[in-house]
Amino acid sequence: MGNINPSLLHIGSTVGAVFMALMVIFIRLKASARPVTIRKIWIPPLGMSTGFAMFIVPEVRFPWWWAVLAFLVGWFIFAYPLIRSTKFEERDGLIYAQRSKSFAFILLGLLLVRTLLHEFINRYISVPQSGGLFFILAFGMILHWRVFMYKHYTRISPPQEHIPQPRG
Repeated sequence: MGNINPSLLHIGSTVGAVFMALMVIFIRLKASARPVTIRKIWIPPLGMSTGFAMFIVPEVRFPWWWAVLAFLVGWFIFAYPLIRSTKFEERDGLIYAQRSKSFAFILLGLLLVRTLLHEFINRYISVPQSGGLFFILAFGMILHWRVFMYKHYTRISPPQEHIPQPRG
């Protein structure tokens, strides 16, 4: 990564993670006031998937099995608290995400665990590589959570909601 100080990258990634966690908490609290749609379920992982472009840079790359392991940890471990705290309710024929009192604490707890893991892993691999690993872990977590949300949403929503409507 040339002239960039690795400790600055580490501090920047930690500050960025804290900022993103706070943004997610804020967005989730506001989102509970608006109905859930299929589009709103799938936009976050689709938008996040553009982050895979970071692997074009050689300094970010690592063995495939590391990526698979990071994805599986995100899918099976980190997604679990998010899944457990996500509930839907029907109001006036629309589906809303219920506010969870524990959601903010879950996100902050996940951030703390992520930061501690990051500290440990940064001893053995470069900051760009650990950033890539934690991106894949987060993607596995978000994807599993959103798959759960989609399945739950389709179970409780009317069948016509599952069919994309033409714009007109």
